[in-house]
Amino acid sequence: MDQRLGGRSELIRSLLRNKWLYLMILPGVLYVIVYKYIPMYGLIISFKNYKPYNGIWGSEWVGLAHFERLFQSSEFWMLFSNTLILFALQIIVFFPIPIILALMLNEVRFTPFKRTVQTLIYLPHFMSWVIVVSISFVIFTTDGGIINDILESMGLQKINFLLSEGWFRPMYILQVVWREAGWGTIIFLAAIAAVDPQLYEAAKMDGAGRLRQMVSITLPAIRSVIVVLLILKIGDVLELGFEHVYLLLNSTNRQVAEIFDTYVYVAGLKQGQFSYSAAVGFFKGFVGLVLVMGANWLAKKYGEEGIY
Repeated sequence: MDQRLGGRSELIRSLLRNKWLYLMILPGVLYVIVYKYIPMYGLIISFKNYKPYNGIWGSEWVGLAHFERLFQSSEFWMLFSNTLILFALQIIVFFPIPIILALMLNEVRFTPFKRTVQTLIYLPHFMSWVIVVSISFVIFTTDGGIINDILESMGLQKINFLLSEGWFRPMYILQVVWREAGWGTIIFLAAIAAVDPQLYEAAKMDGAGRLRQMVSITLPAIRSVIVVLLILKIGDVLELGFEHVYLLLNSTNRQVAEIFDTYVYVAGLKQGQFSYSAAVGFFKGFVGLVLVMGANWLAKKYGEEGIY
């Protein structure tokens, strides 16, 4: 009993000692609980034939019927392949770019220039996808778009970038890079700033140039951060963001542009298939969970810390 009371009093003292730290994380904890955990209650309807007038518990239980419908649907493999291809583009093309930018900015010694470049590459992050896609529309449209005007002035045929299946994926990944690459450098620059300067001094004394210091010191020092962010990114394999893709989606590029996020919107909100769309969302979340656990296991197997 005394041991239990002693442990309880120690916990209270720890809470009082770090009360301001706990107060600072309280908004984040509340956000996660309210917007991430409480809505999971609604996943029950993916196993029911949900009718709003019957309520969640009053609706008929159908088990895995909606999941069977999803896997047997003729559109499932189209959605799955489109989502995986866009995700692969994000991992292969986008993910390394913030790392490269951070390494390049770290080598800049003229502070005003460095800060100016940082500001310019951060700014697009604060634009909504509506603005980003609208800018792309103005640039690439066949009716007065600057790119097509240049092509026409060179005697070339205009290209309908916005309605072309072949140009959807390049446009998508270029917009992601332009909007998010600069913002992603913040974490990597912070990780680089934590590297011990004495390591660079020792490398200089051994005759290592800037490139050798980058490869042998900077990259290994931020490797754990890269691994953690990569694991979290892999967890979002089926979560590419509804708004961006939906704004680029149209009837002519649907075969390469339709993904699970837009499909859930159409099936759930437009067609009122709440249980079916919940099953699609459940499948997305489950795949993400499995991939995070697998990637974390691989990271630990090869000596990295992982995320848990």
